[in-house]
Amino acid sequence: MKSILPLLKKTHAATAGLQDLSNKALQELLQAISRALMANTDALLKANAKDLARQDPDNPKNDRLLLNAQRITNIASSIKKVAKLPDPGGQLLQKRTLPNGLELEKITVPIGVVGAIYESRPNVTFDIAALCLRSRNACVLKGSADAANTNQLAVKIIKSVLKEQGINPDVVCLLPSDREAVDEMMQATRYIDVLIPRGSDSLIKYVRTHSLVPVIETGAGVCHIYVESEANLEKALAIVVNAKVSRPSVCNAVDTILVDNSIAGRFLKSLQKEFEKEKVEIFADATAHRLLKYYPFLKKAKPQDFGREFLSLKCAVKVVANIAEALQHISKYSTKHSESIVSENKKTCEAFIGKVDAAVVYSNASTRFTDGEVFGLGAEIGISTQKLHARGPFALEKLVTEKWILRGSGHIR
Repeated sequence: MKSILPLLKKTHAATAGLQDLSNKALQELLQAISRALMANTDALLKANAKDLARQDPDNPKNDRLLLNAQRITNIASSIKKVAKLPDPGGQLLQKRTLPNGLELEKITVPIGVVGAIYESRPNVTFDIAALCLRSRNACVLKGSADAANTNQLAVKIIKSVLKEQGINPDVVCLLPSDREAVDEMMQATRYIDVLIPRGSDSLIKYVRTHSLVPVIETGAGVCHIYVESEANLEKALAIVVNAKVSRPSVCNAVDTILVDNSIAGRFLKSLQKEFEKEKVEIFADATAHRLLKYYPFLKKAKPQDFGREFLSLKCAVKVVANIAEALQHISKYSTKHSESIVSENKKTCEAFIGKVDAAVVYSNASTRFTDGEVFGLGAEIGISTQKLHARGPFALEKLVTEKWILRGSGHIR
């Protein structure tokens, strides 16, 4: 593979032109990209069909790759929402006069060049490009080979709009899908300001371990729901089924269900009826396995099944004695993405919320709500599971950094 450095140099150089764009120009740009996306729906579906044709048709992760007319409409709508969000740049964070007379200000400014490494999901191409452009950042995109045709057309559409608007199209760069490009990105400290891996746990660990460029993790989602002893079982059933079945291949789907021992028999009896309809495979601990012994898609859980991000119609089930054991289990196996408790006891719910260390914590709700658009952020680059700079849905508001400005009149120290 040829070196990607020439592409990175072009993108880095093109960032200067973004700083001159007004808020109105950026809004119009994103509106134009949204319209162009809708106008090219048929072409995108054809490109996506080529990508899907190369995959194993039984792979549940194909849902991540799939585009259809409704999903394209949703992406276009998301871009419009990002366009309407407040400009995150140029915000005055602090202003004061120092004792020596220097005028001090702190303002928000773009990060510069944002690099993203992601797998399968072609909507991410549009989301990241839209968020970066809105915040006056250039972006370097490294999608997977699975979505190569879709990503290439997506970036072609974006670049054509940039050109029409008189903006250097090099501010959005799609790298070759070769794995070697990842290694070169991780060393490009002069041309990429931050690197964001989005995908499997192995991808994220590889980038975190090897990158010289600063990394913001959008981590794997090993999500838990704890059905507590005072749960409304009807609510609990609806929440758990939604969190597992509605879209099992995404990071906010539930992976482990913890059930209080006092209600385990009743709850699991109801749950197995709903899960059997969807053929959900259950990896159960000893107690849950006994209670579910007639369930047709049942397996005995191994230690490694607790802590697995299944990304499919599979989950682990464990019966716990009380909230203390539930919290202990979550602390051991959580990836700090999204965790939920179902209980009618408000005091217990608040205790859970306070003690669980995760980016997003719920009471009496499905983990499936962890989404930048749902949170009113327009779109997201991913769900950050780390604690520095960005945590939770990583969206427009976090694509800026700070600059200190001091104005003097001949001051010396």
